[in-house]
Amino acid sequence: MLVLNATFEPINVCTVRRAVVLMLKGKAELLEHGVHELHSASATVPRPAVIRLVTYVRIPRDPHRRKITRRAVFARDGWTCQYCGSRSNLTVDHVIPRSKGGGSNWDNIVASCAPCNRRKGDFLPPQAGMTLRRAPRVPNPQVFIHVASPTIPPAWRQYLAEAA
Repeated sequence: MLVLNATFEPINVCTVRRAVVLMLKGKAELLEHGVHELHSASATVPRPAVIRLVTYVRIPRDPHRRKITRRAVFARDGWTCQYCGSRSNLTVDHVIPRSKGGGSNWDNIVASCAPCNRRKGDFLPPQAGMTLRRAPRVPNPQVFIHVASPTIPPAWRQYLAEAA
């Protein structure tokens, strides 16, 4: 279930159970619900799809502290090789190889298909005759929503920016 801050900013994805608990405790309100209902011995509640927290929760915004994972890099790069555009056999590549002083940070890691990664090897892209389709960058925070739920339900789309 998509969790929105009090300002309608997407901040997390949670389980249906967690969403219902937040609603029952009065900490969240239901914005969008699914087709089916949830039944207990004494109550029936709509199955939440999108909830909004009642009070604002401060989220740390230091993007460099966000964990770099393969899935997050792939999601940021649109699940395509940043050298040739292939969508299969993806790996991660350090644009400036670590052996040449390149770091493991958002500005130096890109999605790369295995053939391009092998071709580039321990060289800089120009030395290998390769160019990046797009310079690596710190991802939009909404990329992490796409990592948590690669398939985005239709009920979520109006709350997520298209440029994720």
